[in-house]
Amino acid sequence: MAAALRMGAREWVLLIVLSMLWGSSFFFAAVAVKQVEPFTLAFLRMSLAALALAVVAAAMGVKLPKERPVWAGFVVLGAFGTAAPFSLLYWGQTQISGSLTSILNATTPLFTILIAHFATSDEKLSLRRVAGVLAGLAGVVVIIGPSALAGAEQSHLPAEAAVLAAALCYASVSIFSKRFRGVQPIVIACGQLVFGAILILPVTLIFGDPFGHPMPDAAGLAAIAGIALLSTALAFILYFRILAAAGATNVVLVTLLVPVSAIGLGSLILGEALAPRHFAGLALIACGLMVIDGRLIGVLRRWRGRPPTSSDASGLTRPPVLNDARNL
Repeated sequence: MAAALRMGAREWVLLIVLSMLWGSSFFFAAVAVKQVEPFTLAFLRMSLAALALAVVAAAMGVKLPKERPVWAGFVVLGAFGTAAPFSLLYWGQTQISGSLTSILNATTPLFTILIAHFATSDEKLSLRRVAGVLAGLAGVVVIIGPSALAGAEQSHLPAEAAVLAAALCYASVSIFSKRFRGVQPIVIACGQLVFGAILILPVTLIFGDPFGHPMPDAAGLAAIAGIALLSTALAFILYFRILAAAGATNVVLVTLLVPVSAIGLGSLILGEALAPRHFAGLALIACGLMVIDGRLIGVLRRWRGRPPTSSDASGLTRPPVLNDARNL
């Protein structure tokens, strides 16, 4: 059996930065969506991010892969990693609240650990991991507020199913992306976004009415640039770096941290007050992540004079990672 993948200190830092980048997308989207309809915003987000990454990759002299299976994989990534989930999420949010959407989207790690158990040899299901993800999901519910679940009405089942389908897309793609080990993260991110933009263009033209709105003002343009360059281009580079080093079931833990980052940024930037439930939810998420990480359990067992079991030690040995997978 292959050695289990783990999160090192560098990966935890990158995961927190990634959660902040994706958490900031809520601020950018809140401004941009007032001036640009959702499908057009999704297209602009992916196309501008792809263009930026292509320029950076060209400046760095990065060579594009020549293998056809790699390019076919980029099409799959574009379809199920951006075009489909973005469309599903945006459509779902026209029917249900953003809070409920965040909670449903936070089920991504649960889908991932289930798929990874059957699809991989180094990310097997464990009680520790399931317990940690459930604790983190409970923390997301507490932070956003249990009242958000009141929006889960039967009449909204199609929208809720769409958001869960988006979460399933993210989970499946995170497992599928393991096949790109050895391909530079900036190349994977650019390939995914290029094909995602191509695939969502017809949806935008049919359902989005991109030419029926006036040009966004300075704030709208800045928000579009922020969500494309920071929350998408840079974020996907970090995502694929973490994925290469720590595996699919670890990188998707970011969906548990995004609500924390969004609320934290709201407090720092907008001066929004933090309620006791925010701290309680953060504590639950922190406990869940520590359980998933496993090292705290190992320390406690050693402190009590008990050697860590194979279950506790799972994920504590870092496998060799190809050097180019850590480069931009």
